[in-house]
Amino acid sequence: MTTLTEQTAELLIAAHAFDPATPGFVGATLDLPVTAAPAQRVPLRHGFLDPRSPHLATVSGPPSPGLAASLARMRDDLAAAQTHCSQSPCSPRAGAGGVRVALEAGLDAAGPLGLAGRWTLAHTLAPVLAAAFANSPLLGGEPSGWRSVRQARHRELPVLPAAADPRRAWASFVLDAAGRDGRTFRERARSGERPRLADLAEHVDALRPPVAARGHLEIDVADRQPGDGWQVVVAVTSVLLDDPRAAAAAAGITAPLAAEPGLWERAARDALTDPVLATAARECFVTAYGALGRRGESRELRDAVAEFTERYVMRGRCPADDVLDRAAARN
Repeated sequence: MTTLTEQTAELLIAAHAFDPATPGFVGATLDLPVTAAPAQRVPLRHGFLDPRSPHLATVSGPPSPGLAASLARMRDDLAAAQTHCSQSPCSPRAGAGGVRVALEAGLDAAGPLGLAGRWTLAHTLAPVLAAAFANSPLLGGEPSGWRSVRQARHRELPVLPAAADPRRAWASFVLDAAGRDGRTFRERARSGERPRLADLAEHVDALRPPVAARGHLEIDVADRQPGDGWQVVVAVTSVLLDDPRAAAAAAGITAPLAAEPGLWERAARDALTDPVLATAARECFVTAYGALGRRGESRELRDAVAEFTERYVMRGRCPADDVLDRAAARN
C-alpha cells in the first residue's frame, strides 16, 4: 500500500472534503448512553445501530429527502433500537451523548446555498447552537463548571478556520488535529513514519469537530436532549442552513461572532447566560420558527420548536440549567 507524504495527504483530504450538491437531504445521528452496547452493527428499518463504546450506542439514519422524512425515519429507528437495547439489556444514562446533523455540502456557487457560504455559516452558527442545546453539566454526578462538558473540549477553537477556502481549511484542520496517540498527522508524516491511506482514513473518522467536511456537512454541536428534543436540534439546524431566506438571515446574525474572543469557551461554560450568544440565539430561533412555517412543516414540530424557544432561549437558559437546578436542590 502506498505511503503518504504530507503534501499528498493534504491534497487527498481537500479533494474528498465535499461532494457539491443542492441542499435538501437531511440525516441525523443520535448517541444512546446504555449499560451495554451491542457487540456489532445492527441493521434497523432505515439506518443502523452501532456500538461506539461499551456504554454508548449510535443510531444513524440515512440521508432523507427533507426534514419530515428524516425525522420520521429516525423515530422508527429509535423505537427499534430501544427494543434491541431492552433485550441486551441496556438503558439510557442521562446527560451523555449528542445529536449530529448531516446536510448536503452545497453548490459550487455563490449565495446562501453555495458551498463556501454554508461552510462559513455552519461555523458561525455552531457556537450559538452549542450554547442553546448545552445539556452535559455534570462530571461524576456533580456540577463541572461547564454547561456542556462535551463542547468544553473545543474551548480553544476559533469560530472560523483561518483559511478562506473550505477545502484547504478542512485539510489543515485534519492534518493539525491530534490523534489518539496525541500526535498530529502532519507530525507523523514528517517524522519518517510513512503513514498509509488507511491510517489517514482512520484519523479522519476519529475526529469530532463541531463542523466537519465528510463529503457532506456534519454539524456536531448539540448534547443529548430530554425526551424528543433531538427533533428540535435537527429541525433548527437544518432549516437555518437549508432554507435560503433563513440561511441569509442567520448569516447576518452570526457573522459578527467570528470576531468574538473565546466564544467556544463561553458557549460551553456560560451557554445562553452569555449576552452575545443569547441575543444571537433568540434571533436565530425566531428565524428558524418562521422558516418552518413557510416550508409547511408539521404543527407538532413547530410547536416543539416554539416551546423550546420560550422555555430556554427567550429566558437565557439551556437544558443544562434544569440539570443544575435539580443538582442544587438535592444539596
